[in-house]
Amino acid sequence: MRDTPVENGETGRGSALREVTWLFLRLGVTAFGGPAAHIAMMHDEVVRRRGWLTEQRFLDLVGATNLIPGPSSTELAIHLGHERARWRGLVSAGVCFILPAALMVGALAALYVHYGRTPEVTGILYGIRPVVIAIIAWALFSLVRTALGSAYLWILAGAVLAAYLLGVNELLLLAAGGLLTVAVRMISARRSRPRGPGQEPPPDGSRSSRALLAAPLALAGGQDPDQLLRLFLTMLKIGAVLYGSGYVLLAFLEGDFVERLGWLTPAQLADAVSIGQFTPGPVFTTATFVGYLVAGTPGAVLATVAIFLPSFLLVGLLTRITDRIRSRAWSSALLDGVNAAALALMAGVALQLGRISLVDPLTWALTAGTLLALWRTRLNSAWLIAAGAVVGLVSVIVA
Repeated sequence: MRDTPVENGETGRGSALREVTWLFLRLGVTAFGGPAAHIAMMHDEVVRRRGWLTEQRFLDLVGATNLIPGPSSTELAIHLGHERARWRGLVSAGVCFILPAALMVGALAALYVHYGRTPEVTGILYGIRPVVIAIIAWALFSLVRTALGSAYLWILAGAVLAAYLLGVNELLLLAAGGLLTVAVRMISARRSRPRGPGQEPPPDGSRSSRALLAAPLALAGGQDPDQLLRLFLTMLKIGAVLYGSGYVLLAFLEGDFVERLGWLTPAQLADAVSIGQFTPGPVFTTATFVGYLVAGTPGAVLATVAIFLPSFLLVGLLTRITDRIRSRAWSSALLDGVNAAALALMAGVALQLGRISLVDPLTWALTAGTLLALWRTRLNSAWLIAAGAVVGLVSVIVA
């Protein structure tokens, strides 16, 4: 189908684009807690509350975005935007999810440069984290019933969860879950159908054909254009090849900006990563902070664009093959295995977050109260997070 609006389809498409824009703008302001929490909040909004997708379709998009490099929750937002409002929705969802966090991180970077520190947010995090744990747990409860449809997938998810808690790399676990499920399905298919010949669809590896953009760096405004270009290309490389969590991002940034280029000290990098983690939206907005420290506002803008640009390009390619992945036997098995592993990793993140966040009766009460609200009401998760932040602030003030 063409993207061009046709007669009365234009109104529907315009309204879908507005829905996508407002939803992801709000999520960009309220989605605290990292990728697992972001995915849970998106599930609450697009499956439970709005019914834009079925549970299975949502799971398939989660699995598909885990197959490509880049920030998984941001790529899921981009893909959900495309599902609802095609190509304009793809761009709008991604930009709206990233922009609020990038602006907040940029403002905090300016405070950091001028005053040497950033505002304390201990109280806010104290109240938000228990709420985020409940939101992840509720999403898992819903998704598990769809994703784990066989005893094998339950065993696989349990094994992935145990391995993750023992410290095994999450990318390795996702790959192992997918490939093991393909092997198990092929063996059982051979047993049930001794005569089945065809087994060779050419693997469509989505290869990141990296666009070497000579970006218009004229807005350098007193900055060294060569330094800006190196900053842009370094962040572009990281966005194009990075799999895994914020810890992997930390390793990449340290290798490039501390050791190779010498533009940051280890302490500055640690501050940049912590800012990216406590602000809402994608952890990759750490790049905004790094860019500001290296080259002020132009550096912040270029670093942000560069690290997220590969995600838009890769998801754009992915939208063309997601349906084909589900329609073929081997790739459908791969997706089922990756989905089971991804849910196990979400559970692992929630357990680890619980260990550091559920520290007293108030935090346990916040988690229980949030679960009750999600069960008994259709209250928006953004309000629950705001309530948690208020409770956290008040508790710190009166303590």
